[in-house]
Amino acid sequence: MIVRAYLRASTRDQDANRAREQLKAFALEHGARITTYYVENASGTSIERAELQRLLGEAAEGDILLVESIDRLSRLPQPMWEALKRQISQAGLQVVAVDLPVTHAALKPATEGIEAWLQKAMAQMLVEFMAAFARKDWEDRRTRQAQGIATAKEAGRLQPRQPNLKMYARIIEARKTLSIRKTAEMLGCSKGTVERAQAWARDVQEGSTI
Repeated sequence: MIVRAYLRASTRDQDANRAREQLKAFALEHGARITTYYVENASGTSIERAELQRLLGEAAEGDILLVESIDRLSRLPQPMWEALKRQISQAGLQVVAVDLPVTHAALKPATEGIEAWLQKAMAQMLVEFMAAFARKDWEDRRTRQAQGIATAKEAGRLQPRQPNLKMYARIIEARKTLSIRKTAEMLGCSKGTVERAQAWARDVQEGSTI
């Protein structure tokens, strides 16, 4: 049995590898071994994820797509989730989520009969439910965030983030000879911080900031 583990985190500030040991231990407990890990930092609201697409392209009939939870696989709106399901089905994959025990039966030898059919149907139904819940949770959090920002603005509490000028100066100096990635690694910051520092420097040069 080939088990393909998919690990996703939303931003570069999160660790997509966080669940690697948990998935490895889970597979061993069920008498399986993870063949390949697919790890990426990408939003679950997009179907265009490089590592997910690589997994789908490399999969074969009967392989297992192992995830920590369904929201690691999808926070997609319904039409995009339907498209991803088709891709998963066409690849011959079976989805197993650690936090969804009804899906664990896919790691056992295949059985026939009404009980096996009911087990598979129940697993598919709960995967559907959890995918819909993951999307709703994402939408709810976005709504609460927008409401919080609007309330803070009205109350005058929302202040623009002040740049770390000392760090920005170090970044601009390092970028004279290093790439964005190397600069981020050397200074222990994210690539996004490097890009913001460069944008800030351009604004200063153009006289749009003081």
